[in-house]
Amino acid sequence: MRGAAETKPYLRSISLLRDEIADDDRYPFNIPAVRALGKLAFHPDVTFLVGENGSGKSTLIEAIALAMGFGPEGGTRNMTLLKTAETVSPLWEHLQPVRGIRKPRDAFFLRAESFYNVATYTDETGSTAAYDYRSLHARSHGESFLAVLNQKLRGDGLYIFDEPEAALSPTRQMSALASIHDLVINNSQFIIATHSPILMAYPRSTIIRLDEHGFREVRYEDTEQYAVTRRFLNDHRAMLAALLRL
Repeated sequence: MRGAAETKPYLRSISLLRDEIADDDRYPFNIPAVRALGKLAFHPDVTFLVGENGSGKSTLIEAIALAMGFGPEGGTRNMTLLKTAETVSPLWEHLQPVRGIRKPRDAFFLRAESFYNVATYTDETGSTAAYDYRSLHARSHGESFLAVLNQKLRGDGLYIFDEPEAALSPTRQMSALASIHDLVINNSQFIIATHSPILMAYPRSTIIRLDEHGFREVRYEDTEQYAVTRRFLNDHRAMLAALLRL
């Protein structure tokens, strides 16, 4: 197997072409993390984008995916799904990706909110061979996500995920983490927007937090997802008492 140093990262960084923006007071350019975006470098293995709802992580992950040639609903770069194209922000048109020396042999954009349409497209085009000729609609939402990880993705790939934990139980999130590691070992690079403290615990990674101040790299233990989850599990009765005024 080729060494990872020969292949990765497939996507080194993205930069915001600020001079091309006509009005930075309109969405999505008024999002603090986008305002602060200059050059964002990616880990050769896994980069996590984390932050509260509204912080801009899904907007940014969508823009990165579109700038790399994916369709707005996800899937492979050969899929042309236009049903939600009118909701796509223009951010991707103002991003300049810096690619690595080699092109990935495989690529996939997994977007939780539109995966149903990707599954339908797979059925309609007779593309179920990668999934043991079983429809993704014949599985649970979580099982279909894991089928992508374990059956569809071949390695030597660039994989962009938006909240993949949305359909996964904690146990399945740990299974997904093991599958991600197998693909990383097989010369793959991931960029993942997530709320999951399980997924973002992956050690061969960089965690980028988006918030009202912009974005910055953080340690796993300093993420809000880790801190809140740990505090709740360590003393859930006190947390519930405070939340519910018991």
